[in-house]
Amino acid sequence: MLPFTDMQIHAQLQPVSFPEMALAFHKNRREALFQQLPNNSVAIIASGAEQIRNNDVEFPFRANSDFVYLSGFEEPDATLILLKTSEEQTVLLGLRPRDLEKEIWNGRRLGVEAAPDALDVDEAFDNEELLSILAELSEQVEHIFISFKQFDVWAEVVNEVITHCQSRVRQGAKIPEHVSNLDTILHEMRLFKTDYEIEQMRVAAQISVKGHFAAMKHARPQLNEAQLQAVLEAEFKASGSPRVAFNTIVAGGENGCILHYTENNQTLNNNELVLVDAGAEWNGYAGDITHTYPSNGSFSEAQAKIYTLVLNAQVAAIEAVKPGVTYDEIHKASVKVLAAGLIELGLLQGTLDECLQQESYKAFFMHGTGHWLGRDVHDVGAYKKNGEWRPLEAGMVLTVEPGLYISMDAEVEEQWKGIGVRIEDDVLVTKTGHEILTFGLPRTVQEIEQAMSE
Repeated sequence: MLPFTDMQIHAQLQPVSFPEMALAFHKNRREALFQQLPNNSVAIIASGAEQIRNNDVEFPFRANSDFVYLSGFEEPDATLILLKTSEEQTVLLGLRPRDLEKEIWNGRRLGVEAAPDALDVDEAFDNEELLSILAELSEQVEHIFISFKQFDVWAEVVNEVITHCQSRVRQGAKIPEHVSNLDTILHEMRLFKTDYEIEQMRVAAQISVKGHFAAMKHARPQLNEAQLQAVLEAEFKASGSPRVAFNTIVAGGENGCILHYTENNQTLNNNELVLVDAGAEWNGYAGDITHTYPSNGSFSEAQAKIYTLVLNAQVAAIEAVKPGVTYDEIHKASVKVLAAGLIELGLLQGTLDECLQQESYKAFFMHGTGHWLGRDVHDVGAYKKNGEWRPLEAGMVLTVEPGLYISMDAEVEEQWKGIGVRIEDDVLVTKTGHEILTFGLPRTVQEIEQAMSE
């Protein structure tokens, strides 16, 4: 028996409200998608299901980015349906019904009755009825749009819907003739950020800056990587970020040469660098910064040379960011600086042209210079169009993150071994050039040493 009456439960478990500006944004995005869908089509997008971590404990749930982009709704087990006929456009939302006992244990639910007004959708239904709703709608459509990235999720549903339509042919039902990839349309939309999205990303970027600055000020030898991670993520939380945008990397010394190091359980030693790659999430949008600095506050001569080289490469790449420049040109701008510097330091042999042509720099710089950024940290959107690197356009947001990684096994002088440096900022492409969203961190050797000494 529950310890509260139904009236008491209702008083405690009122659904949270949805801000009007956000609702307007999501409605606008649905309208933009409708414009690109053909008549007599249905698009289906799911929020996703909770996943078991161990026994009966779930991983923290985060709704599918496409789903939230179009709905603003973040509960699990929900489905958005966009139906477009020649006469009208209809937005339907399947979601979990209210369940007072489950809400006591697991948190509030919006519920079917409240959803249309709260989320500005036309109709809502119990998500358990999804298959029957889709079967009925599909009798009148020619096109079904689903995410091919989630094809395994939708394959059985689409098969059952088509089977249902085939069984109803004698009653006048149509059989959908096309199953198409919604990602092609929707992810191109997401690549170009609206003014509303850019404002969210500015906040995510600056919360990320605050976290990195707090961690840098706290760094010292004999601290565990996890302790530095705790300081950084605590600042994210204190600044209003509900979660990290991706698994935080805190890599001391040679761990910084492992690109996706996430163990974060080693002790920081004196006279080594700390590479921290982390970002806060704000209203569903990701920040992404990599900051590298000495554990004891002072760069060695070798560390300073490698660090400055990477910084110079990043500056060159950021300066290249503007409309009309291809994505690949930004990478080439950083590679050219890195290769020339590696030759000057004696880490590469040959001329610059030879090193670029033979790609010998990849021994120390083996990844690209950045990626799209948005609702996902590695955000959606094609990097090439018709087989060619696409030119940048206003509204795109990308990271710029060159690095150098000299492992202990590298055949180089001892002074260089174990040095891993990456420097990353988030950059918005504007109509006339670019805007660095993650401004404010000390970046030069002198700025970092001064900030850490204060």
